[in-house]
Amino acid sequence: MSVVIVKIPDSITMLRQVIFCSLVILSAFYGAEAQNCPRIVTRAQWGSRTTSRSQLPIRPAPFAVIHHTAGSACATEAACATQMRNIQNFHMNTNGWADIGYNFCVGNDGNAYEGRGWGFQGAHAPPYNNQSVGICFFGTFTSALPTVAARNAARLLITCGVSLGHLRAAYWVIGHRQASATECPGTALFNDVRNWPRFNANPSPV
Repeated sequence: MSVVIVKIPDSITMLRQVIFCSLVILSAFYGAEAQNCPRIVTRAQWGSRTTSRSQLPIRPAPFAVIHHTAGSACATEAACATQMRNIQNFHMNTNGWADIGYNFCVGNDGNAYEGRGWGFQGAHAPPYNNQSVGICFFGTFTSALPTVAARNAARLLITCGVSLGHLRAAYWVIGHRQASATECPGTALFNDVRNWPRFNANPSPV
């Protein structure tokens, strides 16, 4: 008569297997999450000042507002980081604001740069500041467009905001000129934005 020996894994081996499986699942989850977001250069990475930010009162935000800086474009992370610091200094030192006005800026390098970031109220497009994510393109886009990489990053940033719960699934995209009397985000860019998903031609604050 043969004897079958069944080896029962010890508790440490079983624990290792559980941890391994959990890490695989988490890696798949965050990998899928990251695919919905562009590369975001954090405040620490571009050298932000220490500031005070207020939480966005209306969350998830129903609007994404598109801007341009009406200044120079940038195509490298170093150049865009310098612009972030310059804009923040101008907004704080000259305008007297608590921080850079935008939630994010986008460079021609295809990176997004964290301004006030997700979940914080910006200072970019009254009366939408308390219910929007302000996304600004570095550059002047009156007659030319940002790079394809920059435009893709901005649209992906909006998708990212929805997937992370910071923008409503039924969000609206508008240009700054629809909120106040301004040329921003430039005619060429605004005409492009009008063809983006969920553009609202006749918006009104909630």
